[in-house]
Amino acid sequence: MTENTVSAAVAVRDQGPGAMVEHYKADLAQVMPSHVKPDTFVRLAVGVLRRDRNLAQAAQNNPAALMGALMDAAQLGLTPGTEQYYLVPRKQKGRMEVQGIRGYQGEIELIYRAGAVSSVIVEVVRQADTFRYSPGRDERPVHEIDWDAEDRGPLRLVYAYAVMKDGATSKVVVLNRAQVMKAKAMSQGSDSPYSPWQKHEEAMWMKTAAHRLTKWVPTSAEYMREQLRAQAEVAAEQQAAGGPVLSAPGPVAAPVEGDEDEGPIEAEFVDDEPSAGWPSAAQPGSGARA
Repeated sequence: MTENTVSAAVAVRDQGPGAMVEHYKADLAQVMPSHVKPDTFVRLAVGVLRRDRNLAQAAQNNPAALMGALMDAAQLGLTPGTEQYYLVPRKQKGRMEVQGIRGYQGEIELIYRAGAVSSVIVEVVRQADTFRYSPGRDERPVHEIDWDAEDRGPLRLVYAYAVMKDGATSKVVVLNRAQVMKAKAMSQGSDSPYSPWQKHEEAMWMKTAAHRLTKWVPTSAEYMREQLRAQAEVAAEQQAAGGPVLSAPGPVAAPVEGDEDEGPIEAEFVDDEPSAGWPSAAQPGSGARA
């Protein structure tokens, strides 16, 4: 390879999508949670673009879709190009462009970050596994796996629940194959060979269940701030009254509207629906979807 060829390749790289991401680092940093380091975020985003030629071409075709996906990942505080937040090419109007897809690790990260849960359990059930769960009778599912089995069989169910800080169990979400396939059918580009539905099927089953779980547990850092603010107000009122300052109780699951007095914990068997309320992108044409 001649020196001119190398120089030309470097010039293309420096003027390509990676350079654009670095150019907008300050804009991305403005929407990131405080725990995310802008330099690290941008370095990882640029790295995945340079490793994947198809993704880089998709980003070149529609830079706004790339930046929309990265803006979404930045607002959520998730790492792009990982199982927290996938960046994949998808065909749109006859050409490839970047699509952002939240992964199961990203859904779990958002649940943990709110500070209301002590653990999150998301598991797939295969044909050879034993799975028992009776809503109203069982607090949590019983899932037995023969770890010596060479083949546990095809995917059959997926379930998710959280254990709150006070020890209570959240709603238990259980989805069967038909429900997961309906969610897949509603996901744009799921039939593409680049889609995580094709490359990481088990992870996407888990993502579907984890995403449903977010309806029943807090996922926002603002929730934690509200809890701390409430505790501070209680302490101030106690001190003003001249009484002892008592520690306020820790965070508990925020009730869902219409769910304040449900009685026994039940599983949720539901149909999928398109995700709504994705954060707006810095530029039009966001490629971010749930």
